[in-house]
Amino acid sequence: MAKGWSREELALLGRTPLFQGAEAEVVRRAAEDPACRRETFGREAVIYSPERFQRCLGVLLQGRARVTKGPLVVSVLEPGALFGAAALFHRRARYETTITALGSCAVAFFPEEQVIGLLSGDRTLCANYIRYLSERIHFLSRKLESLTAPGPAEKLSRCLLESAGAEGTFSCSATELSRRLDMSRASLYRAFQTLEEAGAIRREGKTIVILDRRVLEHQNGGTI
Repeated sequence: MAKGWSREELALLGRTPLFQGAEAEVVRRAAEDPACRRETFGREAVIYSPERFQRCLGVLLQGRARVTKGPLVVSVLEPGALFGAAALFHRRARYETTITALGSCAVAFFPEEQVIGLLSGDRTLCANYIRYLSERIHFLSRKLESLTAPGPAEKLSRCLLESAGAEGTFSCSATELSRRLDMSRASLYRAFQTLEEAGAIRREGKTIVILDRRVLEHQNGGTI
């Protein structure tokens, strides 16, 4: 076992987009490499900001973190999520977003030089990283589409179609969801009402249950 790493953390690291499918020994060596650093952050601590960041690929090991661009909530990171790719392989002086711990968080940082070594030494990791970047491009493209949708119901529909799990549910407070969609709470509640009256969703506290995906897709012109 890598020094300072629990068996559960190594298993989590092996399931991340970077290490998925890699040999356990590759994951262990990467974790115990002296270049890899582990840091902890308290609630509301800023992990990355446009002015203060590291040229590292981060892996969230414990806790949850919010990614914002100005007042807009871009996403919420869960354990196993990668971040920091926008800080690598260029020399711009600013990072693009702010990442804030929502509670106590633990993060592993893989510096640029180590990432280069990992990618050049293992074709699986190289393919994984390319796949991860491609998925991020797709995510950001869909996020842009949702933000430029014609109205609140369309924005909410797209968000639910993208974020609901396999069971067809999505849990989020109204405050956080309004920030994520960059709309007022009043507009969000009107969107809720529109979709509920159309039979598309049902709300159960903070949980939204999708009843009819076809109605949500129709809100977006059938483009999902």
